[in-house]
Amino acid sequence: MSKRGYAASKKLLTGLIGAPIAHSASPAMHERAAEALGLRGHYQLIEVAGADAAGLRMMLEGVRRLGFAGVNVTYPYKEAVVPLLDELAPGAAAMGAVNTVVARDGRLIGHNTDTTGFARAVAPLLAPSENAVAVIGTGGVGKAIAFALASLKVSGLRIFDSETARAEKLASLLARHGGATVAKSVEDALDGATGLVNGTPVGMLPNRGMPVPATLLHEKMWVADAVYSPLITPLLAAAQAKGARIMTGRELAIYQAADAFELFTGLAPSTEVMGEAFDEVMAARSAAYHAA
Repeated sequence: MSKRGYAASKKLLTGLIGAPIAHSASPAMHERAAEALGLRGHYQLIEVAGADAAGLRMMLEGVRRLGFAGVNVTYPYKEAVVPLLDELAPGAAAMGAVNTVVARDGRLIGHNTDTTGFARAVAPLLAPSENAVAVIGTGGVGKAIAFALASLKVSGLRIFDSETARAEKLASLLARHGGATVAKSVEDALDGATGLVNGTPVGMLPNRGMPVPATLLHEKMWVADAVYSPLITPLLAAAQAKGARIMTGRELAIYQAADAFELFTGLAPSTEVMGEAFDEVMAARSAAYHAA
């Protein structure tokens, strides 16, 4: 729908497909951004665990037919939805993963704003000639992060996954985009690295693990985590203790949401407004966690 169409209708229906998603800050961010633009927005959580291709197709048909401007897609469906869509944006097609589906003129178009959002978030951390960054985890979000780093011309990209075949598949996809080396271990990935990104769920509450040993962290590197619950994960706490610069999952969450909102509506939302909504959700969650 055009900008003029949204201004006239004043209504915006979007949502999120995945499981588990009850903890998501997306409804608050999207609805607050819509309100700031004079829209009446509703962001629907569509939580269905264990959906097969037929189940996903049914959900997507609902998106197509029920007036949605689009939906976000999260774990575990970012790759599973790809063959069910009518069209893919070039970036989503290159990596074979989608986190944003736009409904337009009866067609469903897949995009990946994890990539664009992470690129926006991490750019201030990168040195002019960053050439040794390790990405741990090559699932949906790890894949998007690796493509984001490649788009920022990081030439020495190392990727590691406990499932070697998955890391090798990502490396083959990145071959046309600057390339990446598949590391044999986290130690191998971090040998000489100036940057580290956790693209796994390790460290997300209630898990308190770390994707890499603290002994591999040092003050001359930067460390980013895609996990945002909690904001300061065990990995980031250990990195801070070593004097490393850190980036929480907050920035990725906000920028990917902002990019998705703009795809849904054609309107640029306020990242400040989205950030305030995100912070309120995180504060409430932290209070509830510590009270339990």
